Amino acid sequence: MSNKILIVGNVLKDIYLRLDERKEEIEHDETNTKWLNWGFNGSSHEFFRRTSVYSGAVVTLEVLRKFGIGAEIINEVAKVDKGGVELDEIKTANYRYILQAEDQISYLVPSEKTPTEFPLETLPAEYKWIFLDRSAVLSQALTEKLLKILDARKDVRFAFYVPKRITKPAIPLAERADLLFTDGDMKGIYPRGKVCFISETGVRIGKSEVAFSGLKKTDLLTHLTTYSIIAATLLGSALRGKTIGDSLLMARLNIENTKLDETVEFEKLEELVREEKTHGVDLRMMAAQIMARGKGILAADESGGSIHKKFEALKIPDDFAHRRDYREMLLTTPNLENYINGVILFDETARQKTYFGENFVDYLTEKGIIPGIKVDLGLKTIADSKETYTTGLEGLPERLEEYYEMGLRFAKWRAAFEISETTPTKNAVLKNVAILADYALLCQRARIVPIVEPEVVYDGDYSIEKCAAVTGIILRELFEELKKKEVQLNAVILKVNMILSGKKSGETSTPLEVGDWTSRVLRRFVPKEVAGVVFLSGGQTPTQATENLQSVTNQGPFPWPVSFSFARALQDPALEAWAGDHANAPKAQEKFLERLIANASALKKN
Repeated sequence: MSNKILIVGNVLKDIYLRLDERKEEIEHDETNTKWLNWGFNGSSHEFFRRTSVYSGAVVTLEVLRKFGIGAEIINEVAKVDKGGVELDEIKTANYRYILQAEDQISYLVPSEKTPTEFPLETLPAEYKWIFLDRSAVLSQALTEKLLKILDARKDVRFAFYVPKRITKPAIPLAERADLLFTDGDMKGIYPRGKVCFISETGVRIGKSEVAFSGLKKTDLLTHLTTYSIIAATLLGSALRGKTIGDSLLMARLNIENTKLDETVEFEKLEELVREEKTHGVDLRMMAAQIMARGKGILAADESGGSIHKKFEALKIPDDFAHRRDYREMLLTTPNLENYINGVILFDETARQKTYFGENFVDYLTEKGIIPGIKVDLGLKTIADSKETYTTGLEGLPERLEEYYEMGLRFAKWRAAFEISETTPTKNAVLKNVAILADYALLCQRARIVPIVEPEVVYDGDYSIEKCAAVTGIILRELFEELKKKEVQLNAVILKVNMILSGKKSGETSTPLEVGDWTSRVLRRFVPKEVAGVVFLSGGQTPTQATENLQSVTNQGPFPWPVSFSFARALQDPALEAWAGDHANAPKAQEKFLERLIANASALKKN
């Protein structure tokens, strides 16, 4: 291409050190915040991984060259192949150390950054762009030299990544830029060109934006490197003639598919954009709406057997009319939409109507609540075993097609695992996660967001440590199977048990224990790309479930949105107050609303 670019910035070298996870190296302060204990030496501390990669201006160079754009870093000789960037002449300005232990990440960076050099007095004719990279350390002399060159070469266009804390020398350059990138405050700066705002949650140019639903890459890329990839992708996309919308989409896709030392080829990004436009974007956006922060999911999907047990305990007749009345009491609760993003329905309920003749699915949709559906058909025993697997795959594509036409936009499938001395077996785990993955793939093909629910049953005799170990094994196998079958993880929601000792163990896990164990297991086994994590209550009391949810929240932030998808912990007080009598509906709705408010509040850290 004719638009050859000169990149002005510093080449950095990032040293990633994955430290061991021994307890004595992690300390907790009085607020229970984890801190890395720096008191270690090489003889006593094991490094599980040591990786060195170039960053800074090299990241920008690699992206642009993979877009087929001629680019060079001033004062450096570099080449790019499919394995990333190699420097023939290394003039690394600074080293940065990125240390990881458990779920914590810490940075060691030089306090005095090396100023960026610019040895040229004039710009060679082949360069049509100058890109002042985010890694550049500006001085007054560099600013003056760049302004002089831009004045002399009216044909040269200028792109600039403004530092987050903008310094005085940067202001005249920012106002001169044809394309400006920033992750800071632009107050008092008036650029003549387009401005691209970059953050951890998304990218915006004018009124066009793309969200990063829970995007976190700190396990692979520093935030500085992430932002550099985004900016270079946007610049490269613009030079390749892409629309703003496609450029923003390419930026997100490049981040999501980048490896530690290798960004994505332009042709591959074009292919990913085409795939996303055909089906992926709808699923991803729907999953993000279901997981919108501050609200949960109501599980109102009890099968015939489950609702029968509930009604029988309170001597409520288990017939079509009473089941409909009960669902209506819940779903018509005033202000339900303030606390709930979605409702999981049972097939019968999805076909029922309110007292005034409106279908429940349409009623929820009009209130801004997304309707979903339970699609598994219950448990069967595995041959020669007491363990179970979930049925319902046969005929599922046809049922999903009908549900989509009915207006249902997500689905749920539960697999149950009981802990004993001999269970769950590897066979039971692998069989159930394979079924969950098949279900998830069928859902996505039907344009329905899947909720995968591998539940460790609470009604058992086991310790919190055992619950953590078993849940971790199940989650590891589940996500390996989902990836193997190429299920879009950014359009999958995980519904999972909290980590706590079993109900029959004689032990009661404290909220602090539940929050700590649950956050550790999830961070270790749930990929960052997943659209969200919601918890089932699993037989906990309403108060217990809320207190444990609050404790998990306090361990955040997490790489994905975290919320609740409770059934009994939301419904039980309301069901007892209702007791099958329509006259009790207002009182029952008050009880229901109390639990909704309590759990929505538990999604905020305290």
